[in-house]
Amino acid sequence: MADITASMVKDLREKSGAGMMDCKKALAETDGDVDAAMDWLRTKGLAAAAKKSSRTAAEGLVGVAVAGTKGAAVEVNSETDFVAKNDQFQDFVKEVVQIALATGDDVAAIKAAKMPSGTSVEDALTNNIATIGENQSIRRAKRLEVSQGAVIPYVHNAQAPGLGKIGVLVALESDAGVDVLEPLGKQIAMHVAAAFPLALDETGLDADVLERERAIAREKAAESGKPADIIEKMVEGGVKKFAKENALLSQLFVMDGKTPVADVIAKAGKDAGTTIVLKDYVRFQLGEGIEKEESDFAAEVAATAGITK
Repeated sequence: MADITASMVKDLREKSGAGMMDCKKALAETDGDVDAAMDWLRTKGLAAAAKKSSRTAAEGLVGVAVAGTKGAAVEVNSETDFVAKNDQFQDFVKEVVQIALATGDDVAAIKAAKMPSGTSVEDALTNNIATIGENQSIRRAKRLEVSQGAVIPYVHNAQAPGLGKIGVLVALESDAGVDVLEPLGKQIAMHVAAAFPLALDETGLDADVLERERAIAREKAAESGKPADIIEKMVEGGVKKFAKENALLSQLFVMDGKTPVADVIAKAGKDAGTTIVLKDYVRFQLGEGIEKEESDFAAEVAATAGITK
């Protein structure tokens, strides 16, 4: 049996929102597998199906920028939040976003590109590390483009123009004017920041994610004691509900809590006398999926639960 460490309990608590002792038990039941423990908690009704940890696991900045019908988002990580407030670091992120606008999504290509100073992005990054004194990395980038219309940026709680911890781009394909597309795009981008969709529509949801949801729903339904055919209907109903709640176009618009995003866009197009299509979106949240040690918190958990570090 795997040793259940304080940091493992801490990680599961952040992901699930479940109590510390429930997390410890879940890890014990699943031999220390955090993902399996998350599923165990959900089958027991101890964790929300779509729980998203609000804590970020790495520092740095997300940057977004648009130019014409193109938009780009990048995430550049640092070791501490202090660096994210550094003017040199902020200027670097802004320049990298502009390079992503011209170069595209590939991080290797971005690193090889030239900065306004003439040095490569990678050499500039190396210089930042040496002068600022912290390790830094360009983690990811995404560029969106429409043939006509607009790409609208939004940064939640911006630390500086175009820079923050959650950056969103929304690409609207349409011949409608910017007076229509920009306010609509900003509202949709704010929705994306808050609602954390996993895909544009249900067909874009990851098959492995859906299969995992199906397995969880089946285990929960099996506890009902109902006949097999009823259980299967319950399972498929649960998966369908999950897909609807996690695909952007079918999510209920956060601005009113009742209208699907697709209907909001359709109405805006009707009012403008033209068609508006949400072609794509990007949502980058700083540090999502990256683990970061918090030794003081782990020690607190260890002292309370009586487990090893």
